[in-house]
Amino acid sequence: MSVTGFELYLNANAKAFDRYLLTFFGDGTHPDMSRYLYAPLRKLSDNSGKRHRPLICLLACEAVGGDSKQAWPAAAAIEHFHTAALIHDDIEDSSLTRRDEPCMHIAEGIGLAVNAGDLALALVCGTVVHDPGLDDAMKIRVLAELVDMTTRTIEGQALDIGWARDRRFDLGVDDYLTMANHKTAFYSGAVPLAIGAIIGGGSTAQVETLRAFGMAAGLAFQIQDDVLNLVGTKESTKKDFRSDVAEGKRTLVAIHALRNSRRKQRLLEILSARTSDPELLAEAVEIMEETGSLDFARNYGHDLVIEAKQGLIEAIPKSRARDLLASMADFFIKRSS
Repeated sequence: MSVTGFELYLNANAKAFDRYLLTFFGDGTHPDMSRYLYAPLRKLSDNSGKRHRPLICLLACEAVGGDSKQAWPAAAAIEHFHTAALIHDDIEDSSLTRRDEPCMHIAEGIGLAVNAGDLALALVCGTVVHDPGLDDAMKIRVLAELVDMTTRTIEGQALDIGWARDRRFDLGVDDYLTMANHKTAFYSGAVPLAIGAIIGGGSTAQVETLRAFGMAAGLAFQIQDDVLNLVGTKESTKKDFRSDVAEGKRTLVAIHALRNSRRKQRLLEILSARTSDPELLAEAVEIMEETGSLDFARNYGHDLVIEAKQGLIEAIPKSRARDLLASMADFFIKRSS
Protein backbone atom coordinates (compact mmCIF):
# COMPACT_ATOMS: atom_id res chain seq x y z
CA MET A 1 0.00 0.00 0.00
CA SER A 2 1.43 3.38 -1.01
CA VAL A 3 2.14 5.90 1.74
CA THR A 4 0.02 9.06 1.59
CA GLY A 5 1.42 12.55 1.99
CA PHE A 6 -0.56 12.86 5.19
CA GLU A 7 1.05 9.74 6.62
CA LEU A 8 4.48 11.16 5.84
CA TYR A 9 3.43 14.36 7.60
CA LEU A 10 2.38 12.40 10.69
CA ASN A 11 5.61 10.44 10.74
CA ALA A 12 7.65 13.62 10.46
CA ASN A 13 5.84 15.58 13.18
CA ALA A 14 4.40 13.16 15.73
CA LYS A 15 7.56 12.83 17.83
CA ALA A 16 7.90 16.57 18.28
CA PHE A 17 4.32 16.74 19.49
CA ASP A 18 4.94 13.76 21.77
CA ARG A 19 7.71 15.71 23.48
CA TYR A 20 5.48 18.76 23.82
CA LEU A 21 2.66 16.74 25.41
CA LEU A 22 4.98 15.33 28.05
CA THR A 23 5.60 18.87 29.35
CA PHE A 24 2.05 18.87 30.71
CA PHE A 25 2.68 15.97 33.11
CA GLY A 26 4.58 16.96 36.23
CA ASP A 27 5.26 14.95 39.37
CA GLY A 28 2.91 16.63 41.84
CA THR A 29 3.75 17.82 45.34
CA HIS A 30 4.24 14.36 46.87
CA PRO A 31 6.47 11.55 45.56
CA ASP A 32 3.53 9.13 45.38
CA MET A 33 1.55 11.44 43.09
CA SER A 34 3.95 10.52 40.33
CA ARG A 35 3.63 6.80 41.00
CA TYR A 36 -0.15 6.74 41.23
CA LEU A 37 -1.12 9.44 38.78
CA TYR A 38 1.37 11.27 36.59
CA ALA A 39 3.61 8.35 35.62
CA PRO A 40 0.74 6.10 34.40
CA LEU A 41 -0.80 9.04 32.54
CA ARG A 42 2.53 9.95 30.99
CA LYS A 43 3.05 6.33 29.92
CA LEU A 44 -0.35 6.10 28.24
CA SER A 45 0.01 9.45 26.52
CA ASP A 46 3.38 8.34 25.18
CA ASN A 47 1.73 5.26 23.64
CA SER A 48 -1.27 6.91 22.00
CA GLY A 49 -0.82 6.55 18.28
CA LYS A 50 -0.06 8.78 15.35
CA ARG A 51 -1.31 12.08 16.89
CA HIS A 52 -3.52 12.84 13.92
CA ARG A 53 -5.98 14.90 15.99
CA PRO A 54 -3.57 17.60 17.20
CA LEU A 55 -1.62 17.59 13.95
CA ILE A 56 -4.71 18.24 11.80
CA CYS A 57 -5.55 21.12 14.14
CA LEU A 58 -2.18 22.64 13.22
CA LEU A 59 -2.78 22.02 9.51
CA ALA A 60 -6.17 23.73 9.65
CA CYS A 61 -4.58 26.77 11.26
CA GLU A 62 -1.99 26.88 8.50
CA ALA A 63 -4.58 26.24 5.76
CA VAL A 64 -6.43 29.49 6.56
CA GLY A 65 -3.21 31.50 6.68
CA GLY A 66 -2.46 31.35 10.39
CA ASP A 67 0.70 30.54 12.36
CA SER A 68 0.38 26.90 13.41
CA LYS A 69 2.55 27.48 16.49
CA GLN A 70 -0.31 29.47 18.00
CA ALA A 71 -2.48 26.36 17.88
CA TRP A 72 -0.13 24.01 19.73
CA PRO A 73 -1.72 24.40 23.20
CA ALA A 74 -5.26 23.96 21.85
CA ALA A 75 -4.08 20.94 19.85
CA ALA A 76 -2.62 19.51 23.06
CA ALA A 77 -5.97 20.05 24.79
CA ILE A 78 -7.64 17.92 22.12
CA GLU A 79 -5.09 15.17 22.66
CA HIS A 80 -5.60 15.32 26.43
CA PHE A 81 -9.27 14.64 25.75
CA HIS A 82 -8.28 11.68 23.58
CA THR A 83 -6.17 10.30 26.43
CA ALA A 84 -9.08 10.60 28.85
CA ALA A 85 -11.43 8.97 26.34
CA LEU A 86 -9.09 6.01 25.88
CA ILE A 87 -8.84 5.39 29.62
CA HIS A 88 -12.56 5.61 30.26
CA ASP A 89 -13.53 3.75 27.09
CA ASP A 90 -11.25 0.83 27.97
CA ILE A 91 -12.91 0.56 31.37
CA GLU A 92 -16.41 0.77 29.92
CA ASP A 93 -15.61 -1.89 27.30
CA SER A 94 -13.70 -4.14 29.75
CA SER A 95 -10.76 -4.07 27.32
CA LEU A 96 -7.52 -5.79 28.25
CA THR A 97 -4.88 -4.19 26.03
CA ARG A 98 -4.21 -0.90 24.31
CA ARG A 99 -1.54 -0.95 21.58
CA ASP A 100 0.07 -4.12 22.91
CA GLU A 101 0.21 -2.81 26.49
CA PRO A 102 -2.15 -3.63 29.37
CA CYS A 103 -4.90 -1.04 29.68
CA MET A 104 -4.39 1.35 32.56
CA HIS A 105 -7.25 -0.15 34.58
CA ILE A 106 -5.60 -3.57 34.22
CA ALA A 107 -2.14 -2.32 35.17
CA GLU A 108 -3.13 0.14 37.90
CA GLY A 109 -6.68 -0.77 38.92
CA ILE A 110 -9.99 0.84 38.02
CA GLY A 111 -9.86 3.52 40.72
CA LEU A 112 -6.51 4.95 39.71
CA ALA A 113 -7.40 4.69 36.03
CA VAL A 114 -10.62 6.66 36.46
CA ASN A 115 -8.70 9.25 38.46
CA ALA A 116 -6.03 9.58 35.75
CA GLY A 117 -8.72 9.98 33.11
CA ASP A 118 -10.31 12.71 35.18
CA LEU A 119 -7.00 14.58 35.33
CA ALA A 120 -6.65 14.33 31.57
CA LEU A 121 -10.13 15.87 31.24
CA ALA A 122 -9.11 18.70 33.57
CA LEU A 123 -6.11 19.36 31.35
CA VAL A 124 -8.42 19.90 28.36
CA CYS A 125 -9.77 23.22 29.61
CA GLY A 126 -6.77 24.05 31.79
CA THR A 127 -4.40 23.96 28.83
CA VAL A 128 -6.47 26.57 26.98
CA VAL A 129 -7.10 28.76 30.05
CA HIS A 130 -3.37 28.99 30.70
CA ASP A 131 -2.36 29.52 27.06
CA PRO A 132 -0.38 32.80 26.99
CA GLY A 133 -0.72 33.10 23.21
CA LEU A 134 -4.52 33.58 23.07
CA ASP A 135 -6.54 36.55 24.24
CA ASP A 136 -9.54 36.01 26.49
CA ALA A 137 -12.11 36.21 23.69
CA MET A 138 -10.29 33.56 21.68
CA LYS A 139 -9.93 31.35 24.75
CA ILE A 140 -13.69 31.47 25.35
CA ARG A 141 -14.36 30.62 21.72
CA VAL A 142 -11.99 27.65 21.80
CA LEU A 143 -13.32 26.46 25.17
CA ALA A 144 -16.87 26.55 23.80
CA GLU A 145 -15.78 24.26 20.97
CA LEU A 146 -14.10 21.87 23.41
CA VAL A 147 -17.12 21.75 25.74
CA ASP A 148 -19.41 20.99 22.80
CA MET A 149 -16.97 18.34 21.54
CA THR A 150 -16.89 16.69 24.96
CA THR A 151 -20.67 16.68 25.25
CA ARG A 152 -21.22 15.23 21.77
CA THR A 153 -18.65 12.47 22.38
CA ILE A 154 -20.24 11.49 25.69
CA GLU A 155 -23.66 11.39 24.01
CA GLY A 156 -22.32 8.99 21.38
CA GLN A 157 -20.70 6.83 24.02
CA ALA A 158 -24.01 6.66 25.90
CA LEU A 159 -25.73 5.27 22.80
CA ASP A 160 -22.94 2.76 22.19
CA ILE A 161 -22.93 1.48 25.77
CA GLY A 162 -26.69 1.66 26.26
CA TRP A 163 -27.49 -0.30 23.12
CA ALA A 164 -25.04 -3.01 24.20
CA ARG A 165 -26.38 -3.13 27.76
CA ASP A 166 -29.98 -3.44 26.63
CA ARG A 167 -29.08 -5.89 23.85
CA ARG A 168 -30.62 -3.57 21.26
CA PHE A 169 -30.40 -4.79 17.69
CA ASP A 170 -33.48 -2.98 16.38
CA LEU A 171 -31.21 -0.36 14.83
CA GLY A 172 -30.74 1.00 11.34
CA VAL A 173 -27.93 2.68 9.47
CA ASP A 174 -29.12 6.13 10.56
CA ASP A 175 -28.90 5.09 14.21
CA TYR A 176 -25.32 3.97 13.69
CA LEU A 177 -24.40 7.19 11.90
CA THR A 178 -25.77 9.29 14.76
CA MET A 179 -23.79 7.30 17.30
CA ALA A 180 -20.53 7.24 15.32
CA ASN A 181 -20.72 10.93 14.41
CA HIS A 182 -21.13 11.84 18.06
CA LYS A 183 -18.71 9.31 19.51
CA THR A 184 -15.89 9.78 17.01
CA ALA A 185 -16.33 12.33 14.23
CA PHE A 186 -16.62 15.44 16.40
CA TYR A 187 -13.37 14.91 18.28
CA SER A 188 -11.42 12.97 15.66
CA GLY A 189 -12.06 15.39 12.81
CA ALA A 190 -14.59 18.21 13.03
CA VAL A 191 -13.55 20.08 16.16
CA PRO A 192 -9.75 19.81 15.74
CA LEU A 193 -10.10 21.34 12.28
CA ALA A 194 -12.58 24.01 13.40
CA ILE A 195 -10.39 25.05 16.34
CA GLY A 196 -7.30 25.25 14.16
CA ALA A 197 -9.14 27.43 11.64
CA ILE A 198 -10.55 29.66 14.39
CA ILE A 199 -7.11 30.26 15.91
CA GLY A 200 -5.70 30.84 12.43
CA GLY A 201 -8.18 33.64 11.80
CA GLY A 202 -10.25 31.80 9.21
CA SER A 203 -13.56 33.16 7.98
CA THR A 204 -16.83 31.68 9.16
CA ALA A 205 -17.18 29.91 5.82
CA GLN A 206 -13.68 28.44 6.08
CA VAL A 207 -14.24 27.26 9.66
CA GLU A 208 -17.51 25.57 8.73
CA THR A 209 -16.06 24.00 5.57
CA LEU A 210 -13.22 22.50 7.58
CA ARG A 211 -15.66 21.37 10.27
CA ALA A 212 -17.82 19.59 7.69
CA PHE A 213 -14.77 18.01 6.10
CA GLY A 214 -13.65 16.80 9.51
CA MET A 215 -17.05 15.31 10.29
CA ALA A 216 -17.00 13.28 7.08
CA ALA A 217 -13.38 12.21 7.47
CA GLY A 218 -13.90 11.37 11.15
CA LEU A 219 -16.88 9.19 10.33
CA ALA A 220 -14.89 7.45 7.60
CA PHE A 221 -12.13 6.90 10.18
CA GLN A 222 -14.58 5.16 12.53
CA ILE A 223 -16.06 3.02 9.78
CA GLN A 224 -12.58 1.90 8.71
CA ASP A 225 -11.75 1.20 12.37
CA ASP A 226 -14.80 -1.07 12.55
CA VAL A 227 -13.69 -2.92 9.41
CA LEU A 228 -10.12 -3.34 10.65
CA ASN A 229 -11.36 -4.82 13.90
CA LEU A 230 -12.99 -7.61 11.91
CA VAL A 231 -10.55 -8.41 9.12
CA GLY A 232 -7.20 -7.07 10.26
CA THR A 233 -4.82 -8.93 12.55
CA LYS A 234 -3.84 -8.43 16.15
CA GLU A 235 -0.57 -7.02 14.88
CA SER A 236 -2.16 -4.58 12.44
CA THR A 237 -4.96 -3.33 14.68
CA LYS A 238 -2.96 -3.38 17.94
CA LYS A 239 -6.16 -3.94 19.88
CA ASP A 240 -8.34 -6.87 20.83
CA PHE A 241 -8.98 -8.64 17.52
CA ARG A 242 -12.69 -8.94 16.65
CA SER A 243 -13.59 -7.47 20.03
CA ASP A 244 -16.48 -5.64 18.34
CA VAL A 245 -18.14 -9.03 17.75
CA ALA A 246 -17.24 -10.31 21.20
CA GLU A 247 -18.78 -7.19 22.77
CA GLY A 248 -21.82 -7.25 20.46
CA LYS A 249 -20.98 -3.82 19.07
CA ARG A 250 -23.52 -2.11 16.82
CA THR A 251 -21.13 -1.28 13.99
CA LEU A 252 -22.16 -0.29 10.47
CA VAL A 253 -21.03 -3.72 9.28
CA ALA A 254 -23.09 -5.57 11.89
CA ILE A 255 -26.21 -3.46 11.40
CA HIS A 256 -26.11 -3.92 7.61
CA ALA A 257 -25.63 -7.68 7.99
CA LEU A 258 -28.48 -8.00 10.49
CA ARG A 259 -30.77 -6.18 8.06
CA ASN A 260 -29.74 -8.13 4.95
CA SER A 261 -28.28 -11.55 5.76
CA ARG A 262 -30.17 -14.77 5.16
CA ARG A 263 -28.37 -15.98 8.30
CA LYS A 264 -29.19 -12.96 10.42
CA GLN A 265 -30.64 -15.08 13.24
CA ARG A 266 -27.35 -16.95 13.58
CA LEU A 267 -25.41 -13.68 13.54
CA LEU A 268 -27.72 -12.29 16.20
CA GLU A 269 -27.08 -15.34 18.36
CA ILE A 270 -23.30 -14.84 18.16
CA LEU A 271 -23.46 -11.10 18.79
CA SER A 272 -25.78 -11.64 21.76
CA ALA A 273 -23.58 -14.36 23.27
CA ARG A 274 -20.69 -11.96 24.03
CA THR A 275 -18.33 -14.82 23.20
CA SER A 276 -14.57 -14.70 22.68
CA ASP A 277 -14.47 -18.12 20.96
CA PRO A 278 -12.30 -17.55 17.84
CA GLU A 279 -14.37 -19.97 15.75
CA LEU A 280 -17.63 -18.19 16.54
CA LEU A 281 -16.06 -14.79 15.91
CA ALA A 282 -14.81 -16.05 12.55
CA GLU A 283 -18.27 -17.40 11.73
CA ALA A 284 -19.81 -13.99 12.44
CA VAL A 285 -17.32 -12.28 10.14
CA GLU A 286 -18.00 -14.90 7.46
CA ILE A 287 -21.72 -14.04 7.61
CA MET A 288 -20.89 -10.33 7.31
CA GLU A 289 -18.61 -10.96 4.34
CA GLU A 290 -21.07 -13.13 2.43
CA THR A 291 -23.77 -10.50 2.95
CA GLY A 292 -21.55 -7.83 1.42
CA SER A 293 -21.59 -5.85 4.66
CA LEU A 294 -17.83 -5.26 4.78
CA ASP A 295 -17.88 -3.93 1.23
CA PHE A 296 -20.91 -1.80 2.07
CA ALA A 297 -19.03 -0.18 4.94
CA ARG A 298 -15.86 0.35 2.92
CA ASN A 299 -17.81 1.92 0.07
CA TYR A 300 -19.76 4.15 2.44
CA GLY A 301 -16.53 5.50 3.91
CA HIS A 302 -15.00 5.96 0.47
CA ASP A 303 -18.01 7.95 -0.80
CA LEU A 304 -17.95 10.17 2.29
CA VAL A 305 -14.33 11.03 1.67
CA ILE A 306 -14.75 11.80 -2.04
CA GLU A 307 -17.57 14.26 -1.36
CA ALA A 308 -15.80 15.87 1.59
CA LYS A 309 -12.56 16.37 -0.35
CA GLN A 310 -14.43 18.16 -3.14
CA GLY A 311 -15.94 20.61 -0.67
CA LEU A 312 -12.53 21.25 0.91
CA ILE A 313 -10.84 21.90 -2.43
CA GLU A 314 -13.56 24.30 -3.55
CA ALA A 315 -13.59 26.42 -0.36
CA ILE A 316 -9.98 26.48 0.89
CA PRO A 317 -7.18 28.06 -1.19
CA LYS A 318 -4.57 25.64 -2.51
CA SER A 319 -1.60 25.25 -0.17
CA ARG A 320 0.61 22.59 1.33
CA ALA A 321 -1.70 22.39 4.35
CA ARG A 322 -4.86 22.02 2.28
CA ASP A 323 -3.30 19.28 0.16
CA LEU A 324 -2.18 17.42 3.28
CA LEU A 325 -5.72 17.61 4.69
CA ALA A 326 -7.10 16.20 1.45
CA SER A 327 -4.54 13.42 1.75
CA MET A 328 -5.73 12.82 5.32
CA ALA A 329 -9.10 11.67 4.04
CA ASP A 330 -7.43 9.09 1.81
CA PHE A 331 -5.28 7.92 4.70
CA PHE A 332 -8.31 7.45 6.95
CA ILE A 333 -10.00 5.02 4.58
CA LYS A 334 -6.88 3.25 3.27
CA ARG A 335 -5.04 2.68 6.55
CA SER A 336 -4.34 -0.88 7.62
CA SER A 337 -3.81 -0.11 11.31
